[in-house]
Amino acid sequence: MKTTTLSLAFALFATAALAALKPGAPAPDFTVKAALGGKDFTFSLAEALKKGPVVLYFYPKSFTSVCTVEAHEFAEAMEQFEAMGASVIGVSGDKIETQREFSKTECRDRFPVGADPEFKVIKAYDAAFSVPVAGPVFANRISYVISPEGKILSAVEDNGSTKHIQNALSVVKEWRGGGRP
Repeated sequence: MKTTTLSLAFALFATAALAALKPGAPAPDFTVKAALGGKDFTFSLAEALKKGPVVLYFYPKSFTSVCTVEAHEFAEAMEQFEAMGASVIGVSGDKIETQREFSKTECRDRFPVGADPEFKVIKAYDAAFSVPVAGPVFANRISYVISPEGKILSAVEDNGSTKHIQNALSVVKEWRGGGRP
């Protein structure tokens, strides 16, 4: 009974974000501590965009069921993203220590994950799931595709993982097919 009551309380009092950044809007620039293959580095959106489009996806928590599946699916699709000149980064509110391990095991050393424990990037992209009084507690599952010009090409909010990968691949392919470099 307590679990049901707590769930109901979260449902009633939580303010879930909607993917408020719409296609055509400027993507907020950011740098974040990140890990790839267990190694720390600083991820810069501006630097990544110099190489091509960026798929930025937010997820609630490393090592949870759907987040792990999503990381596996992105890892499996990385050859397709790379063939189209796109890069991928996942971001959650987890600390860098957690992201180091997640990048090795669940991202399979194929793409980086960023640590945003202060929710700066998550808030900038309207991806924070907040509870009154407590504030942001985790990131909503939202993915963005960002053009090299720094514009949002697409935004998807969905609790499942598959839609994010399929949409991102489709949007990058369409962007590529438009004759863009």
